[in-house]
Amino acid sequence: MKLVTGNSNRALAQAIASYIELPLTDCTVKRFADKEVYVEVHENVRGEDVFILQSTSFPANDNLMELLILSDALRRSSARRITAVVPYFGYARQDRRAAGRTPISAKLVANLIAEAGVNRVITLDLHAAQIQGFFDIPTDNLYAAPIITRDILDNYKLENTMIVSPDVGGVARARAVAQRIGTDLAIVDKRRPKAGVSEVMNIIGDVRGQACILIDDIVDSGGTLVNAAEALLKAGAKEVSAYITHGVLSEGASERIGTSMLKELVVTDSIEETEAQRQAGNIRRLAIAPLIGEAIARTASEQSVSSLFD
Repeated sequence: MKLVTGNSNRALAQAIASYIELPLTDCTVKRFADKEVYVEVHENVRGEDVFILQSTSFPANDNLMELLILSDALRRSSARRITAVVPYFGYARQDRRAAGRTPISAKLVANLIAEAGVNRVITLDLHAAQIQGFFDIPTDNLYAAPIITRDILDNYKLENTMIVSPDVGGVARARAVAQRIGTDLAIVDKRRPKAGVSEVMNIIGDVRGQACILIDDIVDSGGTLVNAAEALLKAGAKEVSAYITHGVLSEGASERIGTSMLKELVVTDSIEETEAQRQAGNIRRLAIAPLIGEAIARTASEQSVSSLFD
């Protein structure tokens, strides 16, 4: 068994390696002068069960190419099985044709990964569950809900807590957390005038006097969370926090969150932390290395992965 990592999130890769008690394979992943990706694996991987640790986060295209080229290098080096461990799967939000003459990029990326020689994929909280069906290879979609639930139970008094979905599309995800901790669920009804812009319209549920916790899979610009927090507070909520699996937090988002009415934004470390996130006073990170490390260990030993969430 071998662990190989690209450059997308080396801190998480090292944490996973420490959990499994297996060193990262010696591997060079660098750029030529024209920014082409160059890979060289410095250890023998013939007949090995190899796991590539690589999120396809910003810069998404560079990190995706690293994943594809790493896979090709391992396949040509006679690795027995190649598993792509992709904590954050980029392009997942392009999972359908939302308008005429547009691509389904999530399916295209799934095809590229399989064609590069990957035999199995492990990922975390896909934006849309049906993306598993885009892959023609086995795909395990892990869930951050147990980690999030544990942290909520450690930090909140449940009798005055309410779980909130920031939009109708995320109700199932928020409900799963609400059921785990035994609290009520509210929904923020909003419309999106254009891509990247959200406008809160209404709150479904009584949030007066409650500590509201927004649950979602991705925070990008932060606009949805900021608007939702303002709407909830206007509706009588005592305070508003958010638990989001993937902290994409594109340019300006960390500052927007830091100056917002959100008490706290909690994200996992599926995406590497930026300096802007470190400087924001209300962004906290949860470690997912134990979850992913356990999934890798079970995959390598042919044990059940789904039983992690029973």
